[in-house]
Amino acid sequence: MNDVRPAKSGRPGRPEVGSYVMDTRTTKVGIVMGHEGPYVQLRSYGGGREWDAAPDALRPATPAERLSAATAYANARSRGEVP
Repeated sequence: MNDVRPAKSGRPGRPEVGSYVMDTRTTKVGIVMGHEGPYVQLRSYGGGREWDAAPDALRPATPAERLSAATAYANARSRGEVP
């Protein structure tokens, strides 16, 4: 499931690997690649360098946000900006 489930304490839980989330601190959509210590490791749509995000800064990405990220990647690729 592609969501951020609340932990038993009511605080945001750790999103599942492979889910799409919005990092509210960077305003970027990321794909969850893993968990390291207290952080969630994210990678941009289409690849690139991973970054760490605090779980409380994440929320599920909306379909519109996912589409926007995919469109930005496709446009960059058509301009030859990404391999």
